[in-house]
Amino acid sequence: MRALAIHAADDIRLEELPDPQPGPEQVRLRVSHVGICGSDLHYFFHGANGEFRVREPLIPGHELSATVDVDPSGALAPGTPVTVHPARFGREVPGIEDRPHLWPGGDYLGSAAPFPHRQGAAAELLVVERDMVRPLPEGLPLRRAALAEPLAVTLHAVRIAQRTGGDLAGSRALVLGCGPIGLLAIAALTARGATDVTAGDVRPEPLERARSAGASATVLIGSEDVEDTAYDVVLECSGVPASLSTALRAAARAATVVQVGMLPGQDVPVSLAPLVSKEVTLAGTFRFLDEIDAAIELLAADDRFDAVITHAFPADRAREAFAVARDSAASGKVLLEM
Repeated sequence: MRALAIHAADDIRLEELPDPQPGPEQVRLRVSHVGICGSDLHYFFHGANGEFRVREPLIPGHELSATVDVDPSGALAPGTPVTVHPARFGREVPGIEDRPHLWPGGDYLGSAAPFPHRQGAAAELLVVERDMVRPLPEGLPLRRAALAEPLAVTLHAVRIAQRTGGDLAGSRALVLGCGPIGLLAIAALTARGATDVTAGDVRPEPLERARSAGASATVLIGSEDVEDTAYDVVLECSGVPASLSTALRAAARAATVVQVGMLPGQDVPVSLAPLVSKEVTLAGTFRFLDEIDAAIELLAADDRFDAVITHAFPADRAREAFAVARDSAASGKVLLEM
């Protein structure tokens, strides 16, 4: 099979590898589309994602759609369209039995955190455990289905907001950062009842895509002011520390701010005064639990998600695909066609 492998920073190769063989509790998939995520960009451009360095060739990719190639159990027929929950959960921790995505010792497709690395989906064939496979409803295109994993991330963030702030029906919401996750966050908030969703970004091009994704208003950060003390829930999706200060300032009294974008692993300057004076709840969110099932339902029901995908490149143009995905002015979600 052909697979894309990152060997070091700025070194990705399309290679011939042996076809993987599924075990008795596994399924082999023929990969259709793979989304390029922020972690994939870090692995390619820097040779590391945070503290996790590429120490052997790494096949990236954890956002995917595929069809079943071989299921030794016979439960899934060849050609069945599917997506994949990319996590294998670790050791159960008392007190958070219901949050296996936070248990230590698990892994994720396309991750250099463990060694040997957990190889990802940017290959013609992929073997995963059967319980990771999610069959797709009839009519959901494989191209759109590749959004299931990042949409699940945003649905989990909204779930965190609901856990701390209650029902979102009729609420005013703000999404800061309109990359692919921010665009999907707009749709997730709308699906969960928010009636007025404002999108903010430092560039005008992502704001155009935000309007297509369902934002009712947009703010060009740096040229326009975000309304203070206005929003019942704020999802910070950029991962820029200054944006967290903006989120806290924009939050209404007793509102909830959810940090979705990954912040740097170091001390960062953030203005926390509004957190105290307005009794704002600040919550973090990490990947997702089981929201991928709800994400599949939403994707099947609404073709506006197609607007989130701006580019698709064949695997032999991977370098170009990564360059475009890095440019937020030029792209939303960028897919690789395997």
